[in-house]
Amino acid sequence: VKLASLSDLALLGWLKTDSVQCKQLLTAVTGMQVARELLDRLSGQSQIDAYRRECIQSIADYVKKNPRASQRELNAEAEKNVLLFASRVQGLDSGH
Repeated sequence: VKLASLSDLALLGWLKTDSVQCKQLLTAVTGMQVARELLDRLSGQSQIDAYRRECIQSIADYVKKNPRASQRELNAEAEKNVLLFASRVQGLDSGH
C-alpha cells in the first residue's frame, strides 16, 4: 500500500477547502518537488544511483553464479565492477 505523499495531502486539502493556505502549501510543495527534480537531473544523481545499483547487482550475480569462487576471484570481480562504476560516473562529469 502506497502512502499519500505530502503533495497528495496538500492537493486534497486545497480541493476540499479551497483555502488560500492550502493553495499556498500545495504551491510550496510542488515547487520543492520541481526544484528537487531539476537538481537531480542537473547533478546526474539519478543516473549515479542507477550505476550504483547495477554495480552492486553485478557483484551479487557473480557471487550467486560462482559460489566456490576464491577470495581473490571475488575481489577481482568486485574491483572490476567498482572501476566500471567509477568510469561511468566520471563520464557523467565530463559530459556536463
